[in-house]
Amino acid sequence: MSTAGAEQLALDGLAPRKRRKRAPAERTPASDRPIARVVLDVQATHLGQTFDYLIDERQSEDVRPGVLVRVRFGGRRVNGVVWERADRSDTPASSLRYLERVFGPDILVPASMREDITLIADAYGGTRANILRLAVPPRVARVEQEQRMVASLPRGRTDDEARRGAADELRRTLTPLYDGLQGLDEALHGGRFRAFALDPLPGAGQWCRLAGWMASTALAAGKAVVIVLPTMREVDDLSRELTALGLRMFERTGASHGGFDGDVAVLNAALPPAERYRAYMAVATGRVRCVIGTRAAMYAPVEGPALFLIYEDIDYQNADGMMPYAHARGVLRLRARSHDGVFVAMANARSPISQWECGANHVAQTPVSGFSTSIRPLQSVVKDRMPWVRWLNREELGRLGDTTVGARVPHTAVTILSKALENGPVLLSIPRDGVNEALSCAACHRRARCPRCTGPLARPQQGVARCLWCGAAAVGWHCPGCGGERMRVVRVGAAGTAQELRGLFRYVPIVTSSPNQPRGIVEDIACTPMIVIATPGAEPRVRGDTPGRSEYRAVAILDAWTSLYETGVDARVDTLTAWMRAVAMCAPRSRGGQALVLGETDPVLARSLALWDGTVLAERELVERAETGLPPAAAAACVWGRRDAVRTALDHIGAFHGDLAVVDTAQGEMPAVWGPVPIAQPRTIDARELEATQDRVKAVVRVPLSQRAELARRLRVEIARHVAAREPGELRFQLDPKDLT
Repeated sequence: MSTAGAEQLALDGLAPRKRRKRAPAERTPASDRPIARVVLDVQATHLGQTFDYLIDERQSEDVRPGVLVRVRFGGRRVNGVVWERADRSDTPASSLRYLERVFGPDILVPASMREDITLIADAYGGTRANILRLAVPPRVARVEQEQRMVASLPRGRTDDEARRGAADELRRTLTPLYDGLQGLDEALHGGRFRAFALDPLPGAGQWCRLAGWMASTALAAGKAVVIVLPTMREVDDLSRELTALGLRMFERTGASHGGFDGDVAVLNAALPPAERYRAYMAVATGRVRCVIGTRAAMYAPVEGPALFLIYEDIDYQNADGMMPYAHARGVLRLRARSHDGVFVAMANARSPISQWECGANHVAQTPVSGFSTSIRPLQSVVKDRMPWVRWLNREELGRLGDTTVGARVPHTAVTILSKALENGPVLLSIPRDGVNEALSCAACHRRARCPRCTGPLARPQQGVARCLWCGAAAVGWHCPGCGGERMRVVRVGAAGTAQELRGLFRYVPIVTSSPNQPRGIVEDIACTPMIVIATPGAEPRVRGDTPGRSEYRAVAILDAWTSLYETGVDARVDTLTAWMRAVAMCAPRSRGGQALVLGETDPVLARSLALWDGTVLAERELVERAETGLPPAAAAACVWGRRDAVRTALDHIGAFHGDLAVVDTAQGEMPAVWGPVPIAQPRTIDARELEATQDRVKAVVRVPLSQRAELARRLRVEIARHVAAREPGELRFQLDPKDLT
């Protein structure tokens, strides 16, 4: 039986739909500048360039530099940002494709932001796509529609006169307290680039008052504002300060259209996608001129002259965790110079880079550093605002006749803290949770360090100890303090604090605040007698309506001896920062405030805290770093990955035998490369990555500051070559690393 031409029967409504093939729409290149140069969301370094695409005449009106588009690239669809439009292309006409889609006319990356992204990528050896991935939040279509509607509505009114009056009143209050603050006020009203390093007074919320004054003054002068803070706790503090000064937070209004409006937006990578994209669009379109937030705020798309402020620039949170590992301090300073704006690095403990920038002898300027003006509080004011600071080490306790020398909380400290508890809360600051091991001299307990680079020595698995920075073996080691030749392992950490203190302070409530505690971080407490145990950065605020009711009566730094065994390059500065943050929350001496440092520590740390002068430690750091060629005396980059890939990269950039092979130090010329030294595999790794990360090592390359830009360029070129050639193994690098281990 023939089945030719037979048709499969089907019930009504279930027959397969017959799809008609659509003829491809006819496209015509735009009559004006038909070429779009697009930065694609492709992270491979060797593809870090713009790619040319044709613009259809029907899309021409929407295709403006800075808009988001979708294109075909390498057989797949990818998003990108139109960087510019051009009349012609060097790409063969047969290879040019049209843009597939334009995501509306909204300019997400304004002109000055595109310039900034290029500068940042060059400064840190990355690509523009690397920066765009971090700077522009993922798109949320409904937010775009909402913002277009709101843009057509009148803005909420702000009482500019009242806001300006509040800023002027703050200026009159603050200016007499600081040496050089008048110069900052003039810069905020001026029109050229200026940079400052500012140390705030001790006292709860003093940094917040300064930041609020700078922000309101800059806005009144017509400048935009970008402020980067360590954590969301500081963001919340500053939000309350700015609200008190008459600024409105960017949030949903009570109007019938349900839109968002305000003067101050918060940018933070942890925000829900819609909230983050809404805040970003409000800034990019110019509706909001003031941005505060954590590290993500450094890429706020502000236009024109602006204030770029960073608080606690030494904090580890300021370094990006993805290529090209840009640092918020360097990014903000670079952008301030690009915008003819004002850069301010404000910190309780002056960072070595800020102190170097304030020095009169430095001559080299890098893309991310240069001269800064120092602003310090007047010493007479500091003395009045500080609590009494006492260092209760063995020598001092012996002089006082205290028989509990060696106790974690000696009797003298118990007496002082008990007296303070009669009037309010007491803060006990302990080191961060966890226990680690360090090598020290067996005789004097000084931290064991490498005689070659001053890096920390690691406990050997077998054989002699080795340096964690340069990998040198500590053969024939002897202690520079006492001459001892033996080392021992010291376990560093703090545990069981609450249980121990319950025996010392009976019937006193104890509150523990730490990220690793079941309750987590306690945000605030009442101004009543209690003991608060907190790790650095987790100190609860004291609730109170007046200065006398919003501060601790005493602050004690427990386990100060652990500061002697920290391994990082910035270990001492990090320690002083944590101590000064805690002591800043204490009542001044005029109200009986007491601050205690319990245990042995570096005398320069105790002196800096007692004088409330971070420049004391910063100057010591600069002297010691100049001797070994450490930043900021030199520029440095960490290069890590598989051993053969790292060695090949260092050889290609001239770090072994070329023009970057030596670096000048205070002790003469030294080899530019430290290492390579073995490092652990990444914490998260799958079977596919296991082979690529085997035999993993890290090396440190140091160059004169004048060659920092060249080092960044060579490393980027080498990474691009490594990827394009499909050479096996991991290979990465980071300029201006926070740590060398």
